[in-house]
Amino acid sequence: MRSFIAINPGEDTGRALCALQSRLPAGRPVPGHNLHLTLAFLDDQPEERLEELHYELEQIEASCFEVQPAGLGWFGRSTPNLIYADLEPSPALQDLHARVVRAVHVVGIQTKLSRFRPHITLARMRQHPNASEVRDILEFFETGPEFRAPPFLVERFGLYQSTLMPTGAVHDELASYELNRLAYG
Repeated sequence: MRSFIAINPGEDTGRALCALQSRLPAGRPVPGHNLHLTLAFLDDQPEERLEELHYELEQIEASCFEVQPAGLGWFGRSTPNLIYADLEPSPALQDLHARVVRAVHVVGIQTKLSRFRPHITLARMRQHPNASEVRDILEFFETGPEFRAPPFLVERFGLYQSTLMPTGAVHDELASYELNRLAYG
């Protein structure tokens, strides 16, 4: 089962991200209901392994915290292949990510060893975009659109299944893990 662990940005931030998507001159927008902040991509895993992981994720104790979307970025060498909303640095988010990755490794799931770059994917470019699409998106970034959405409160994270369809991925939440609200302040 193709799966990942993520945080949902909530309705207010989701609306601001969708409004920003509508301003992008190129790329295939991620559907609003699929917008998320990935903590760990698990790839294909057997159900038994995900059940073990579920138990480990239930053991994570962390306090609620806020995340501030601010700015835009793109991944790709010379041209963008993925456009994202950037997030301000957050020690609490880094700590939650580390705890999640630790739980993933405890059950024997290997993840790619790369630096955690918290972001919310807004759109993906075609595999071979034409010259005008590349020009339009690069000009969009050169004009430096200011972007700042309302901060969102992270009260929980979830384990999701991702099913690839011809029309795009369908994400279903398998389990949700609440954070400690009492310590938020």
